[in-house]
Order: sequence, then C-alpha cells, then structure tokens
Amino acid sequence: MKRRDFFRNTALAAAGSAVISPFQSVAMPTHRLLNHVAGKRAKNIIFMVSDGMSVGTLSMANMLSERREGKLCAWMSLYQEKKAVRGLMDTASANSLVTDSAAASSSWGGGVRVNNGALNVTPEGDRPVPILQKFKAAGKSVGCVTTVPITHATPAGFCVNSDSRGDQAEIALMYHDLRFDVMMGGGTEFFSADNRKDKQDVFGKFVSSDFSVVKTRDELLAADVSGKPFLGVFYPNGLPYALDREHDEALKANTPSLTEMVTAAIKRLAQNSKGFVLQIEAGKVDWSAHANDTGALIYDQLEFDRALAAVLSFAEADGETLVIVTTDHGNANPGLFGATANFEKIIDFKHTNDWVLQGIDRDFNAHQVRERIEYAQGYAINADEAVRLLAHYVTDRGEDGLYNPYKLPFADFADIQRKYTSIGWAGTGHSGDHVEVAAYGAGAELLKPFVRNTDLHYLMLEAAGVKSAQI
Repeated sequence: MKRRDFFRNTALAAAGSAVISPFQSVAMPTHRLLNHVAGKRAKNIIFMVSDGMSVGTLSMANMLSERREGKLCAWMSLYQEKKAVRGLMDTASANSLVTDSAAASSSWGGGVRVNNGALNVTPEGDRPVPILQKFKAAGKSVGCVTTVPITHATPAGFCVNSDSRGDQAEIALMYHDLRFDVMMGGGTEFFSADNRKDKQDVFGKFVSSDFSVVKTRDELLAADVSGKPFLGVFYPNGLPYALDREHDEALKANTPSLTEMVTAAIKRLAQNSKGFVLQIEAGKVDWSAHANDTGALIYDQLEFDRALAAVLSFAEADGETLVIVTTDHGNANPGLFGATANFEKIIDFKHTNDWVLQGIDRDFNAHQVRERIEYAQGYAINADEAVRLLAHYVTDRGEDGLYNPYKLPFADFADIQRKYTSIGWAGTGHSGDHVEVAAYGAGAELLKPFVRNTDLHYLMLEAAGVKSAQI
C-alpha cells in the first residue's frame, strides 16, 4: 500500500534498585537500561495517548466492538496478530504514586519525573527541553492533536515548560512562539480576545505570524495543509463527546472527529523529508472516566481506536514510522460486573450521561427525567430513581469533581445506571495502576516488557537516532 493510498482512503480525503523512599525510587531515570537492538530507524514517530484509560476501558471498548461491529478493535488486533511489542508501564510522578496528566506527559516529554501539576519543571527547578522542541531542532516536523483544549496538560507536556498546567492562556502564547507545525483541538477560550482575561486576540496573532488557522470542520476539510504551520481550534473547552457528536447533525457538521484531525495532521507533517513526530490524545476518555459516564467513555475510546486504525494504515504503508500507543494513567477503574444483555444496551445509546444531565433542570418532573434517559439510552429508570436524580437540581446538592463546573450528579447517575448496564466504577479519580503500552513499526523492538514512563522519552530519541541533552 502506497502512502498516497492512505490519504485517498481515509475519512478526511473522502469527505528494582535500592529504595530510600517510594517517590525517590520511582523518580530515578532508567533510560540507561535501554539497549538498542539493531533494527530500522524511525523516520516518523506517532505517540498515541488514550488519557485516563484503565484496562477496563480498553476491555469494554473491545467487547462492544466485537458485539457491534463483529470484530476486535484495532488495539486488540495488534495483540492478536502479534504485530506489536507489548509492555506494562509504571505511571508514577515525582511526588505521588498516582500521577496527574501534567506530570505523566512531562515524563515522556522531558524524560524526568516532575511533581503533579507541573509541566517539565522538576522539584529542583530544572527545566528539561521538551521532546517536540528536540525533534524540531533535529529538523523534523512536530505537532499535537487532542479532543480537549490543545493547551491542556497532555499536549503541553510534549511541548513546553510551565510551573503550572493551569496557565493555559500563557501556554497558547508559548505555542505561537514555538511555531510547531500542527496543533489541533479544543480550547477557543484561550485564543479568542472575547474570552481571554488579557483580551489578546491570539487567533489574530497566529494569523499575523503566517499560520494557517481554522475553526470549523469545513475549514479543516478544505484547508491547504501545505507549507505553513497549522492551528486548528474548533470548540470551547473540550470537543463534544464522540457519542453525542454522532447523533447531533450540527455537531457533526461543525466539529471534526479525532480521526479527521489525525488524518489532516499526518498529511501536513508527512511532507517533511526528514520526518515528523506527532502526539495524539483522546483527552475526553479521561473526562468521561472522572464523570463515570459509560457511553462517553466507551465511544470516545472507540473513536480513539478508529484514529489508531488510520495511524496504523499510514505506518504500514510508510514502513519508517514508530507507533506508540498507551495511556498516562488509569482513571476510576470501570468494569463489567454482570449480565451481557445489560452491557449490550450500550450498543443502542444515542447520548452520554453528560447530555442527559445537562438537559435536566429544577422544573423537570420525574416522568420527564425518565423519558429523557429512555430516549438517550434505551432503558427506563424507575420513579424513585428519577426523584433521586431530581433532588440534586431542586436542593442544589450538586457533586464536586474535575470537569464538572455545573456540579451535575454524575456519580449518583452512574450508581443508578449500574443495574441497567452492569458497569461499576471504583471511584471518580486517577489510579496508580500500571498500564498498557504497545509499540509497532520501526524501533518497536526497543520497548521492554516493563518500563517507567520516563523510559519512553529516551526510547523515542533512540529509535529516531536523535541525541538527548544531558540530564
């Protein structure tokens, strides 16, 4: 298969050392343990992150794929067909066995462990050069694609140094100065003068600096991706969940899917004869796990898998590309704990729990709540359960939690939902689990059966033949 065939056929073209303390021991870099095995050098690297993906998330997405599509998901097919090198990864940060996304991505981006909340700034104040800056200096094209704000922790960890992941307005300005080749995702509020506190027109700043800037799916599909650096910011905050987008014609028309963004990014980056490095993130897998939102979680994971299939198609045709697919940490540890028939109800879901709860207000009655859930997800809760949900709106007993600014009753709804779907959750936060990591293509043999997250920084540099700065 020729590289040009990939672009023609994609959706876009068609439309153990001594221990002093737990954190000190896990914070020690282990890149010296990587011994290169003779193999083909990676001209390109595509690093794919399903953020917050517990193994239960991957398992349930694969089970739903088998029942809905009659086939394994792309990730599981890599294992079944013995095409990938597979390992487990320790995800800890410098100050916690349970990492956040900033520290996790920084371990890959900077090659050292940092405290939760920091982006490539060590506890001692060192600021290692982020990996996309290294690869750009080596002459490669670089970029990031995500379903959450492009300024969010996971893409930023490959790109910048910042004391706080929360300074997304400043990170947007850093991206301008770095002039990376492709940056796409959500987060219009960090680029629009109407939404920024400093009233800077950052979109205009990019245009004035000769970037191609697009803000809608149609503009992306029609864009000339040759030559100029490319910025695509399509939605406030995170992009819509894949399940909601699929059943909303306006969202489908105005916002691109992850696969469409990935295809456009590869098409732009692959023009460089020296190769490229691209990070891809399904960031709303993590957001849905925090919300215990079954439909959002599984369908965003399946969209990530479609993007993985497109990436693997390119890599197979290209023959010089290393694909790494992993997650930064587990989240909420969901799993199937009951009847298959209940699980299969998810096949017919039209909308997420987020969509359901966003549309309820204090003026609803129990019957209306039941109707809304039955329309969105195909089952009817009982009257007592509807009253239980309504209590959160009537008495303002909202839930706290990440990515829940309206204090919606996500956890309570998930608890009610369990008897209808047989899916349970361990909590609403990150876990310290070791996680799946797989490598395919040029340099995949460098992946060992067990790695620290920092090892992947040095693996990428070694696979591409790019020398790392001394730590």
